[in-house]
Amino acid sequence: MDLQLTGKRALVTGSSAGLGAETARCLAAEGCHVVVHGRNSERAQAVAAEIGQAGGKAAAVTGDLERDDDAASVAQQAIAAFGGIDILINNAGLLIRPDDPDWTTVPTADWLRSFNLNVVAAVRMSQQLAPAMCERGWGRIINFTSIAGYQSLGQFLEYGPAKAGVHNFTINLSRMIGPKGVTVNTIAPGRFETEGTRKNMEMRIGQPGWGDTLEENAAIYNARLAPQPIQRQGRPAEIAAAVAVIASPLSDYTTGSMLRIDGGISKAL
Repeated sequence: MDLQLTGKRALVTGSSAGLGAETARCLAAEGCHVVVHGRNSERAQAVAAEIGQAGGKAAAVTGDLERDDDAASVAQQAIAAFGGIDILINNAGLLIRPDDPDWTTVPTADWLRSFNLNVVAAVRMSQQLAPAMCERGWGRIINFTSIAGYQSLGQFLEYGPAKAGVHNFTINLSRMIGPKGVTVNTIAPGRFETEGTRKNMEMRIGQPGWGDTLEENAAIYNARLAPQPIQRQGRPAEIAAAVAVIASPLSDYTTGSMLRIDGGISKAL
């Protein structure tokens, strides 16, 4: 199927590794000109170079989206790279406390940083890039959230409310700019095979109730914390393919939606 993405210009925030990097690769393979973003210049350049070696078109930009001036700079660098941005993938985000401490010990500074990076960063980038999409009469904004944003996990307390905020931002923005030809949707991943997931499992080695190896902890997590019909972690390519479809002109009628890609873990309607 031709997704009609050839020549579209996409910025994927937080794409120097993990799901973002795979999304950038997938969009480039579908013909997009892709701007790779990260806070580490070498890693962002490496992903862009990999895309170029595969025959795609990519540029790399760096900046800290927790800061207004850096976000504005990232947007301007991305626009300069290809003359504009048609597709914004707000993937950048972070689990501030992967150690999952007692909630009474989490300082308010961690809560504020979680909302700043997971919610406000998406707001910053949307404010920078959506107006031009509206003027052109076509655009895509796709916000990455998490299963933690719509169900109770009994953990990651500062992370879930922030991701729920992204859901609300997505729905409201979709109603505001949908009439101007710009759709806004949410991708909500479950547990995926990424470097961050591996580090989280490594952090739990030796903790009470956990195993002594990475493999043991992955099995414990799947069996106890994340029982689901598809009994494995997701593969990054499975997220990237979904993003490409939602970013496509073939999805003009889809806005304000949340696509859960979580192996069936969600019990919500």
